[in-house]
Amino acid sequence: MPPSADATLPSATLPLGRPHSIAEDFYALVIGCILLVIGLVFLKAAGLVTGGIAGIALLLSYLVPLPTGVLFTLINLPFFLFAHYAMGRRFAIKTMLVNAGIAAFSTFAGGSMHVDQMHPFFAAIVGGTVIGLGILVLARHQAGVGGTGVVTLWLQRTRGWNAGRTQIALDVVILAAAIPVVSTGQLLWSVLSAAAISLILIAWHRPGRYIGH
Repeated sequence: MPPSADATLPSATLPLGRPHSIAEDFYALVIGCILLVIGLVFLKAAGLVTGGIAGIALLLSYLVPLPTGVLFTLINLPFFLFAHYAMGRRFAIKTMLVNAGIAAFSTFAGGSMHVDQMHPFFAAIVGGTVIGLGILVLARHQAGVGGTGVVTLWLQRTRGWNAGRTQIALDVVILAAAIPVVSTGQLLWSVLSAAAISLILIAWHRPGRYIGH
């Protein structure tokens, strides 16, 4: 979703934060991966999907016998080169590390915990919120999860298309693709999960509100 301008305090008056160290970046990438994997586990336990690349991975996980995190990374492979082209080398490298971490933590989680049942409301709210927080942590350290998010940012930079609206349009397509796979009730809960992710980014992913790079 597009960051909203903070009208209460001009960015020019904000103090400049020191750049994050390599250790801080590494720790943030680990935390972001963990949050994303936990969110995926919750959504998968309730049979839900969601928006973005996470939604595509969840959708395929109901059709292909592979961990959701592994599918997440495999789907992202063609986006790595695109991320390098659209967002720069540093962003692309961090995105690759994030996806490797998601695949690793997802595989570890599959053998370490088993969530058999979860109410879809809880899964949608908590799973979506946790995924949104993971994406936010990564964004604060100039990293991302790849996939549709990179495409929407590129379209905004090159075509002037609003990234948030473009992402919503892509999410609608992803959720529509899930209609033959999940029930109507699960689809509605999945819409709620996608909204939970977006609300986290709308609330806290605002330029100028936080210091640090």
